[in-house]
Amino acid sequence: MPYFDAASSAPLHPVARQALLASLDEGWADPARLYREGRRAGMLLAAAREAAAEAVGCRPDELVFTSSGTEAVHSGISGALSGRRRVGRHLALSAVEHSSVLHAAAALEAEGGTSTEVAVDRHGAVDPSAFGRALRPDTALACLQSANHETGTEQPVAEVAALCAAAGVPLLVDAAQSLGRGPVPDGWSLLAASAHKWGGPAGVGLLAVRKGVRFAPRGPAGDRGPGRAAGFPNLPAIVAAAASLRAVREEAGAENARLRALVDRIRAEVPRLVPDVEVVGDPVRRLPHLVTFSCLYVDGETLLHELDRAGFSVSSGSSCTSSTLTPSHVLKAMGVLSEGNIRVSLPDGTTREDVGRFLEVLPGVVAGVREKLGAPAAASPSPAREAPLVVDALGRRCPVPVIELAKVIGEVPVGGTVTVLADDEAARLDIPAWCEMREQEYVGEEPADRGSAHVVRRLV
Repeated sequence: MPYFDAASSAPLHPVARQALLASLDEGWADPARLYREGRRAGMLLAAAREAAAEAVGCRPDELVFTSSGTEAVHSGISGALSGRRRVGRHLALSAVEHSSVLHAAAALEAEGGTSTEVAVDRHGAVDPSAFGRALRPDTALACLQSANHETGTEQPVAEVAALCAAAGVPLLVDAAQSLGRGPVPDGWSLLAASAHKWGGPAGVGLLAVRKGVRFAPRGPAGDRGPGRAAGFPNLPAIVAAAASLRAVREEAGAENARLRALVDRIRAEVPRLVPDVEVVGDPVRRLPHLVTFSCLYVDGETLLHELDRAGFSVSSGSSCTSSTLTPSHVLKAMGVLSEGNIRVSLPDGTTREDVGRFLEVLPGVVAGVREKLGAPAAASPSPAREAPLVVDALGRRCPVPVIELAKVIGEVPVGGTVTVLADDEAARLDIPAWCEMREQEYVGEEPADRGSAHVVRRLV
């Protein structure tokens, strides 16, 4: 059964498994001790740090291992902000950063600091000049991911890094999604990553801090390593993480090309096979193994369950699959459709047959979910109404407001408007996205007694 959610967690690489089992026998002792077993463990830890540092492109004494990628991000941000507190308490970041960065920004603001989110284009990339304008005299740190975890869009790290360097602002790069695929563009000051994204074991992150960056770890000091990660290291997992990182980087050239061809096939075939689909993310500057698309008139949670029943494990940024019913902040920032969102991220070793089978199954699954929800068929125009039309979708969740809009748009005369009353947060994103996909005009959002009134003008 194909597993297509490597962006969440990649299957354990065979090299990681071998290294993990071997180091369970050899690396159980305290690497800080001077007796024989401790020295052996210390050598394993030093070798793992050297291997990881080589892959990252830093010195071994600039890198520490953490208990997760999230801890690496939080430690990196808090340490840089603390070390540069005399400069100011302002953080610049893109609007599509991982939630760990957004949570760190929220914590900064709760403590009296400020942050600026830099907008992205419809592909999900920042404009370097816009990012540069977000840098202020009191900016202590800037954050930019190397590639997005939901869409695969690669960010202009080198260009932003040059602007940060000119402004004297260190740049933290979250390289969780890309480090196993290849080198991160140079110019960064801090870098964070997570081993389970590249086929290492869960529970290992890494944080690299360049020499010269003012850095003051928050919280009680530890007595191990360079002073940025406290606690006893999970040495077997660290050794496995470093070994698998080296292995996947050696394999990346051929595997990236092979996976990119499979993803190109998905990007081309899905819109042809499934009506009313928007493929999102940059078609060129993107990770080789990841593609995201959104399907109109589909309940994302039901779609994921149906694909799972058909044997495919995929992920979603749709609000329909979230307990909070809040649209993905990434898709929201891009201004693209969020309902029925599917993220396919192929692990190494995915075959042409796996992808072919997915493309065979997907159209029927989507059609079945649409039928259950009563989505409109592509067909017959209804007689036009002269009176203004109001659709009451209050209390109904995505994708129902858009489905109800699609059902009645044919009754509106060209140039006329229809108002959709909705209190679902996703409607603010999905109704404008529907209008763009169907070449209608989104007039705007107006206040209402309950929820909001979304006004749409029929153009075609």
